[in-house]
Amino acid sequence: MVTDPIADFLTRIRNAQMATHRIVEIPASKLKKRITEILYDKGYILKYKFEEDNKQGVIKIALKYDPTSKEPAIKELHRISRPGLRQYSKPADFKRVKNGLGIAIISTSKGVMTDKEAKLQNVGGEVVCAIY
Repeated sequence: MVTDPIADFLTRIRNAQMATHRIVEIPASKLKKRITEILYDKGYILKYKFEEDNKQGVIKIALKYDPTSKEPAIKELHRISRPGLRQYSKPADFKRVKNGLGIAIISTSKGVMTDKEAKLQNVGGEVVCAIY
């Protein structure tokens, strides 16, 4: 039984990259689907596909690697807000990830978005994770 599905999502991606797998399968949820879409839009993953089954569905993610050095596109994945200690932030208090090179994913009242988008819309929320 998984008590933190977002941490499980990030760990599956991290483990698949360390093993240089091409595709990773993750149980789906609305939040995980939106995080996957953000990762694709920002160029951290190659492509993704949502598959429905009788239960909750599956997200299939094709991981992205550098063609010459075989280094993964995602260097670090960190869970910021966790079930035991939720982390909320205002737009003015968002911390930059790797001096602005990475992104933070924020769950706001207007949906799940990156920290830069949330700052432009001037909405705060729960800082879900940071990706570089």
